[in-house]
Amino acid sequence: MEFINKIELRGIVGTSTLNRVGDAQVCRFSIATEYSHKDRDGNPVVDTTWFNVTAWEGKNIPDLRPVVRGAIVQVSGRVRTYKYTTAAGEEKSSWEVFARRITILQPDDDPMQPQRFL
Repeated sequence: MEFINKIELRGIVGTSTLNRVGDAQVCRFSIATEYSHKDRDGNPVVDTTWFNVTAWEGKNIPDLRPVVRGAIVQVSGRVRTYKYTTAAGEEKSSWEVFARRITILQPDDDPMQPQRFL
């Protein structure tokens, strides 16, 4: 039996930092995804979820320079959990997506554009 840790995201890049580590580039960025629906009273609701993503330059990610604030991206990867202790002694968890593939999308690339109820 194979165990699977896979995530697919499509959204808009928030912050983005591109660094060089040795001979490779690494990009750390945030991506916002949205889910639109109506509540019980019929009022529109848009739930936004932010994800932190790390992407290393490689076979499926040849150029990280287009991953900038406002870009629409599709990310495939895996999720990793970090546990840490704050300076105040609180134990916390953080989740990060390690990208295996990134596709830069244009607004017209997707015929199934996210539909907002606004």
